[in-house]
Amino acid sequence: MLAVDTNVVVRYLARDDARQTSRADELFRAKPILILKSVLLETEWVLRFSYGFDRELIAKALRGLAGLPNVGVEEPTAVGRALDWFADGMDFADALHLASSAGADQFATFDRKLAKIAQNLGSGNLLLLS
Repeated sequence: MLAVDTNVVVRYLARDDARQTSRADELFRAKPILILKSVLLETEWVLRFSYGFDRELIAKALRGLAGLPNVGVEEPTAVGRALDWFADGMDFADALHLASSAGADQFATFDRKLAKIAQNLGSGNLLLLS
């Protein structure tokens, strides 16, 4: 299995550099690929800020990528939950952090906006600090 960097994932999704896109396509066709959570986090940020992709397009692209037959993602259950929450309005970084904390008793934050969204989406393990 081959873990890939954010720039490989971005080339594969954004298709903005013919040579690098071709190389990324070759890798995704030829090898089992592992995408780390940190790469997904950075990819969302790059697609949003550098490419102007909206939430819906980013969620669709990341889900499509994770659904490819030869692609695995680190902690797929947490990533799936984070993508659901992201699609429902939570910041992707917050969603990924919160979803990845499922093994902990609670996830503590000072972020009131995160706490409100998490409560509305049914995440019960968030501790809002004052």
